[in-house]
Amino acid sequence: MGELSIKIKIANRVYPLTVNAEEEEGIRKAAEKINLSIEEFERLYAVKDKQDLLAMAALKVATRNFDLENKNSIENAGFEEDLIAVEQMFDQYL
Repeated sequence: MGELSIKIKIANRVYPLTVNAEEEEGIRKAAEKINLSIEEFERLYAVKDKQDLLAMAALKVATRNFDLENKNSIENAGFEEDLIAVEQMFDQYL
């Protein structure tokens, strides 16, 4: 698939982007999620400055990403330990 020129609106600003066709949907959904976070923060905290709202939305996304990375790291560590235990069991029987 080829590249597409799209326009994404975040915090009432339009950003022209060139993306791979297979990335378009994900980028549009991400922009929508950012805008929803901005609207939520605007309602909850009565903040009007878009820069502050973008910073709060970025912090929210980064925190979720960090949590997911930690969760995956912990799960992978447990999986790795299980594999080592299974390997040791096989070594005992071989």
